[in-house]
Amino acid sequence: QVQLVESGGGLVQAGGSLTLSCAVSGMIFQINKWAWYRQAPGKQREMVAAITQLGSTNYADSVKGRFTISRDNRKNMVYLQMSSLTAEDTAVYYCNVDVLILGESSSDEFWGQGTQVTVSS
Repeated sequence: QVQLVESGGGLVQAGGSLTLSCAVSGMIFQINKWAWYRQAPGKQREMVAAITQLGSTNYADSVKGRFTISRDNRKNMVYLQMSSLTAEDTAVYYCNVDVLILGESSSDEFWGQGTQVTVSS
């Protein structure tokens, strides 16, 4: 019903920048919240940044001031601009949306397949 496709991951040197993108498609009536999560090897998945339909944002303490989440409601896309990257940012990054599907009365959560970000020190 809803598909998420992430792009923009890769290998970057410490101190560098990278921007992730996530395109959402399907039977979408409304996207209530967009978020980026990440999961490093041996660690639990954690929320990195989130943005609501109205534009309110929330960031993990570890990325505040370095990462910026934004979205384009018309294109159904969300972005994560990452700067001053460190080795601790190395992880698989997942796009997550809370979507109200056409014809449904309640929203559901969907995940992308993940994109690898590797920061070399």
